[in-house]
Amino acid sequence: MSLVETFFNADVLLSSLPALLRGLWNTLLLGLLAIIVGVPAGLVVSLIRLYAPKPLRLLTTIYIDIFRAVPVLVVLILIYYALPFLGIRLSSWASAVLAFSIVMAAYSAEIFRSGIESVPRGQFEAADALGLPFLVTLRKVILPQALRIVIPPTTSNCVSMFKDTSLASTVALPELLKEATDAQALYANPTPLIGAALVYIMFLWPMVRLVSLLEKRFKAEKTR
Repeated sequence: MSLVETFFNADVLLSSLPALLRGLWNTLLLGLLAIIVGVPAGLVVSLIRLYAPKPLRLLTTIYIDIFRAVPVLVVLILIYYALPFLGIRLSSWASAVLAFSIVMAAYSAEIFRSGIESVPRGQFEAADALGLPFLVTLRKVILPQALRIVIPPTTSNCVSMFKDTSLASTVALPELLKEATDAQALYANPTPLIGAALVYIMFLWPMVRLVSLLEKRFKAEKTR
């Protein structure tokens, strides 16, 4: 067989397309759920790390360090396969969403911490001089500035999260790569994997370009 017939077989690609689209839907849903849960949780964790009493700051620091160091696959396997020994049984979907959300929150917390700390200290002092309560200062003065700073790295994290959803195949969740792998086995041809790669590129490439554009825009604003 030629290279085209082996890796770019149109008939196999068309036959496997429904499975790839089904997997794409699951990938998008899983990634969005992890982002919707993980990013706000990361903001909360970062605020606890920065402003809570010392014991809580220590706990959040340990949480962030551990889940940024441990591979996502290990977290996923522990939740899906180890928790049942403790009497906690979660479905493939629940395990995947929980694992990815935990990791996403850890990375987001560090990004938010960096963004908040990059806001000049004088902003706090000015708000304090005006008699603004601390929570009001955070909500109306500090966080709006910090959020602009963290948008590019957060968007980059979201891209990585969508790619990491491919690990959900280890818990039998039929995301895009799992469907492509099953189609490859069914047709005895690697074309579905090439198709999955093209699908990833089509929906992630705009996000990658968005990160670059946002970084250039914010860099230009700083130099003004």
